[in-house]
Amino acid sequence: MSAKIFKRPDGRKPEEMRQIKAKVGVVPNADGSAMFSFGDTIAIAAVYGPRKMHPQHAQDPEKATLRCEYNMLSFSTPERIKPGYSRRSIEISKITEWALEPVLIIDQYKNTVIDVFINILQANASTRCAGINAAAMALAHAGIPMKNLVSSVSIGKIDKQLVIDVNKDEEDWKEGEGSTDIPITMTPDGKITHLQLDGKITVEQLKEAIELAKKATKEIYEIQKKALKDFLEEKGG
Repeated sequence: MSAKIFKRPDGRKPEEMRQIKAKVGVVPNADGSAMFSFGDTIAIAAVYGPRKMHPQHAQDPEKATLRCEYNMLSFSTPERIKPGYSRRSIEISKITEWALEPVLIIDQYKNTVIDVFINILQANASTRCAGINAAAMALAHAGIPMKNLVSSVSIGKIDKQLVIDVNKDEEDWKEGEGSTDIPITMTPDGKITHLQLDGKITVEQLKEAIELAKKATKEIYEIQKKALKDFLEEKGG
């Protein structure tokens, strides 16, 4: 009997990401903005600041405060989402702050706030990763000093197979062992700033997942960097 050939729902290879698009300067009135998409998942991030923090008692006398707001728009999924912030959106907002803050150099902006608004226009899984990628580009576009960009990708385990850039069908996979989702955010040199695990995985497979993420985030980083470079060239031209 021949071995079963693993096939993803959309026909991609295990290590193949969906088509990626990235663009900088998509919100004219923001200090910095960017769009990032994995296939049908589209995120837009807009940055405002540094600006004075209100109320005053919330100010940090040592550095700026990074404040992220993640929100899925009501029309972003086939089933209309209830408007307003949910427990999930609040959680992802905080995770996004944790993923971005390690690369920011914001100690010179004492008592201020940097607001990052992330809106998911269209959702087909991996929305937090797309949002983090858009936010990193928007912060760079806003001129916020950064040690480096960060890039984020989801690694999934479907049955026993690890895959890169999980989509909704794969998130909902129920065969065999079920599905595992591992969103990971990294710097170009492989430093992890964010890792989550939803599901079950062995230690060895987790190590393998991290290696897959290193390869994928390097590709994403090159796309982010090109989008920023293209914007500067267009502006200069």
